[in-house]
Amino acid sequence: MNALRAVVVCLVIACAAVVSPGAATAVRPGWSALAVPAAAPPATVSHLAARGPGEAWATGYEQAADGLRPMLYRWNGTAWSRDTGFPGAGEPGRLGKVRFVGKEVWIFHERRGAGEILRRSAAGWSAVPVPQVLWTYQDFTAVAGAAWVVGEDDTGLKVLHYDGSRWTAQSTPDDVRYLMGITARTATDAWAWADTTTGAGVLRWDGTLWRDAKVPLPPDSNVHTILPEPSGRVTIGGSRYVDGAPRTYVTTWNGHVWRTTYPPLGDTSAEAMVRGPDGALWLPVRSDRAFQSKYARVDGSRTTFSYGPERTHAIDVKPRALARAGFSLLSFGTVEIYGSKPNLMSERLGG
Repeated sequence: MNALRAVVVCLVIACAAVVSPGAATAVRPGWSALAVPAAAPPATVSHLAARGPGEAWATGYEQAADGLRPMLYRWNGTAWSRDTGFPGAGEPGRLGKVRFVGKEVWIFHERRGAGEILRRSAAGWSAVPVPQVLWTYQDFTAVAGAAWVVGEDDTGLKVLHYDGSRWTAQSTPDDVRYLMGITARTATDAWAWADTTTGAGVLRWDGTLWRDAKVPLPPDSNVHTILPEPSGRVTIGGSRYVDGAPRTYVTTWNGHVWRTTYPPLGDTSAEAMVRGPDGALWLPVRSDRAFQSKYARVDGSRTTFSYGPERTHAIDVKPRALARAGFSLLSFGTVEIYGSKPNLMSERLGG
């Protein structure tokens, strides 16, 4: 009888472990490889964004006979496919950032030197031309009611704002020389990272003006990305120079104060850093294994690492962008197989 009771107790504990929400979140399956239709090598990845588990978009450009050619891939929750139905798909150019605006997908497109915003709705693709040609299109972002394109022309820095019907040029503080990137939480809450006369700086748009956000960045530092979240938390990732070598930092606003930490990431770029479904920060790092990708997970003071799947004959696996897709993480990048040029690869954690 005692033996039977022990067996029953063990079975109950085992079943509880399987169905318990806590147990489910404690188990983190490894990275798996996802097939991606090949591009014309060498391929370059620009961005990856996901709306949920069943929709993600990856952008970039490939090498064609007449120069760079834009490339666009869509994830439907099961497989990656290439989209060639957007305006200018067969012309020289490149695709940049992807943003979700309501039910639409907005993507920046540099087409034969001119800029435009591609918009995909239920009715299909359309394009909104940028009102002036820039020498450099540095970055793009969009939210409901607003979009920004930043870059330079022969007169200097340009911040172009689109409100859904018209474009206007916005001014920045006098000490700003160049904007490295831009992102937004709402039409009246946008963030940009800048090169100023005194070093790296962070600007914030309040719906009326761009102002210095007064972020206490580490000395001798650069900003790679800013993650403003619906909760009000803001996370900045970048690097600072210590004894001539870059060192990754993370600066976070918790609603009251800014706090900076230095995860053990060496000189890793934080450009592809995202907030994962588990609440931690994730970013690709340089792998010490030629045939596998490597990712860092930063959760407060704890940093852990995981490897992607082994790839036969690979000599360089480089995840370039990450995105949260429901309860999964998607990765998009390139892999170089011995004897060939880099082509596209994708990986998923969870799902």
